[in-house]
Amino acid sequence: QVQLVESGGGLVQPGGSLRLSCTASRSIFILSSMSWYRQAPGKQRELVARITTGRSTNYADSVKGRFTISRDNAKNTVYLQMNSLKPEDTAVYYCNSAVRPSFWGQGTQVTVSS
Repeated sequence: QVQLVESGGGLVQPGGSLRLSCTASRSIFILSSMSWYRQAPGKQRELVARITTGRSTNYADSVKGRFTISRDNAKNTVYLQMNSLKPEDTAVYYCNSAVRPSFWGQGTQVTVSS
């Protein structure tokens, strides 16, 4: 059974930090680029960051220098470290596997507010 389980979201003040985790089924993780997306209310889902199997990374311009994506192949887990959070980062965050791009987990809510 294919799984993507996101966690680590919550309510944080502007300027704060959160670390998101996504644990995937090994079959869709180990040989796949992994990505984080987000969807804010009333907006389309957008790519936030991606990491390849060789650990090359790319980021949306809006998060460059603030967010860091990483992966732990032994744990089938991809992380998103989010620093200097802004209210406009508020969204539901999802991870995604390039080998099953149509499959999504339940997401984790991130709310940045004072």
